[in-house]
Amino acid sequence: MDSGLQFQKPQGEQKALDLRYRRTNVIERRKFLGILGETALLAQLAPLKSLSAALENPRRSGAKETMHWPKTNGSPVLESLRYAIESSRDVRTNYDKLVEVASWMAYEELPMPEYALPFGLADGDPGVAIDFVMVADSIDTAFTDFAKHEKFQVDYAGQHWSDSEAEFACIKRALDNGVPFLDGHYLAKVTRPELNKVFEGNIEMPMLDEKLAVLHQVGKVLAEKYDGKFHKFIRACSPKLYDNGNGLVDRLVAEFPRFNDVSTLDGHEIKFFKLPQLGIWMLYATLHKRGKFRLEDPAKMTAFADYIVPVGLRVMGITGYSKELEHAINTYQLIPRDSRWEIEIRAHCLYATALLTDEINKLRPADRQIIIPQIDARFWLPFHTTAWPHHLTQTIMY
Repeated sequence: MDSGLQFQKPQGEQKALDLRYRRTNVIERRKFLGILGETALLAQLAPLKSLSAALENPRRSGAKETMHWPKTNGSPVLESLRYAIESSRDVRTNYDKLVEVASWMAYEELPMPEYALPFGLADGDPGVAIDFVMVADSIDTAFTDFAKHEKFQVDYAGQHWSDSEAEFACIKRALDNGVPFLDGHYLAKVTRPELNKVFEGNIEMPMLDEKLAVLHQVGKVLAEKYDGKFHKFIRACSPKLYDNGNGLVDRLVAEFPRFNDVSTLDGHEIKFFKLPQLGIWMLYATLHKRGKFRLEDPAKMTAFADYIVPVGLRVMGITGYSKELEHAINTYQLIPRDSRWEIEIRAHCLYATALLTDEINKLRPADRQIIIPQIDARFWLPFHTTAWPHHLTQTIMY
């Protein structure tokens, strides 16, 4: 997810690497998930032969294999993963390789992000900023045509925008033109032609009908309970992710069905909560230093299980896939939502990033400890443009 952010790039260089990787100040796809600045990148790709072998024949988790478990920090997402990890058939996390990666990644800066909302939104009314982030987050799903593999793009304010930063540009353009797009009363009744006009770009907005249904649902709740405004919902919650049902994520998944990102595997509920966590993370990372947003338990965040972070984990050899799953991904086959394959891919994404965070923190001093979203950003940023294919699942959850 991206947004046309302005970054303050950290200085630093990974001592173990010679190759330096420089990003521009415009991210595509995950707007708010990381600034790694200048960081070394690709030395971990050297052992591709061993990775290829792992992909050909990943070891299956079983009773004879020692399972390593990350600290859950009270996260119900991490606590829900055990069955999916222990019963995995086609995805495996390679703990030895994970420890090896931690041994050098621990010495990268892995900074917390410092950025501003696009179009100067963070500098004005914090209520408007909250409304903007959360409305955009509610429909921050696929932006690529699944059949044609063409990305949604738009020109606005003298710039060319692509992917989800194009979504942000379209929403801002609509607001400029007097469309009350952040008001739940409007969203609850917006028509398809009206929404198509808002998201007028190079192609029809992918999954437009699904996004329309989401906005109707979200708008109805906001109109009936919160005077149409997401910031009034946010301020009605405890300033925690989880707080006996009154936390921000607690209430997002309870009151807005579109945020209830859970799957069932053999009767076991697996929680992912990608978009609810991501929306709160964006607010925290953007507004908390200005004193405009408070979050007391950011350490309970997990990674944001989508398409890209699993690719980074697999390319580094931290995860391995069965030949059947690997073939399906490489041949661009659609993998159904809630299928075992999709659940295993997402579960190992959350499991491996949490475990890697723990291993990295073992090697860092107390004042340089990190939380999982920093690792999520470390994988997403360099791999979101990789040619290595990711799994294709058509879903409103990510």
